[in-house]
Amino acid sequence: MSGGVDSAVALLRAGPSAVGVTLRLWIDPEAPASERACCSPEAVIAARETCHRLGIPHVTLDAREAFRKAIVQPFVEGYARGETPNPCTRCNGSFRFAQLLAFARRAGAARLATGHYARIVEHRGGLLLARAADPEKDQSYMLARLDPRHLDRIWFPLGDQSKAETRLEAERAGLAVARRAESQEACFLGGGDYREFLGRHGLADQEGLVVDETGRTVGAHRGFWRFTPGQRRGLGVSTGSAAYAIGGDPATNTVVVGPREALARRTVTASGRLFASVTRGDVKLRYRSPAVPAEVEQVADGFRVRLDEPVYGVASGQTAVLYEDDVVVGAGKITGCAA
Repeated sequence: MSGGVDSAVALLRAGPSAVGVTLRLWIDPEAPASERACCSPEAVIAARETCHRLGIPHVTLDAREAFRKAIVQPFVEGYARGETPNPCTRCNGSFRFAQLLAFARRAGAARLATGHYARIVEHRGGLLLARAADPEKDQSYMLARLDPRHLDRIWFPLGDQSKAETRLEAERAGLAVARRAESQEACFLGGGDYREFLGRHGLADQEGLVVDETGRTVGAHRGFWRFTPGQRRGLGVSTGSAAYAIGGDPATNTVVVGPREALARRTVTASGRLFASVTRGDVKLRYRSPAVPAEVEQVADGFRVRLDEPVYGVASGQTAVLYEDDVVVGAGKITGCAA
């Protein structure tokens, strides 16, 4: 339970024999709005109050240090390597469910219910994750790294409904969280800018050059890790035409900029797993980007996709999620891309 309306309604669906569980996770102590995070002390209190309102026991698990080591530290290290990490897919698809399923086993619970908007379906002879019925709230991308072997013990009771229906259900049950605001992504940032966070947690400012594709110096910056492929704002350069960050080099602390067409990529390699044997599918390369049809090839440590049309702003460290229709058939961390 995150203290929000989605997990509260999931609890309603789970029934009177359920136990509410909240993970207390690490949040940057200097964050500007930590109370909005889904793992803040305020969220823990809201989750507990919901449980008590329904006469259901509530347990808080202190996972702050484990979360810091498993999610926050790799986030910082990824940027130091020149990647653009997505901590939310690592957290939602791995860390959170590992913690919660372990508790479910200790508590003797038959299954784990959460307020995520996703579905579990039978596909190619087994259970796999699938998109939610509401495309506006679908969280299958964030959950894509879930090991299918655990899906028989997981339940997403909101996967077939809309957010509006969820809020209405909470209102009818008289729950105070019915109109609680959404929590932001990357909860440990506590509403702060990730660049400021990185600066406080190990990535120091270091002046470097901004160059164009020919190597000509066109500006300066305060650290390659402040830029991600496809970024246009904040480059601080004047090239006479629209310029985008193409990439950064940690070894030389150099940022390369160029025109939008220089961002085009048709081949992407990911380190991860295929959950089903497929040769074609739709691949989603960022949370808010549309899925693109592609040919799929399994490789030693994951898969490679050849896109039917170019994608702009592909970044190493982000998550590639492969769909067959609405079903997640593969997921992995992007390790390379080519034009």
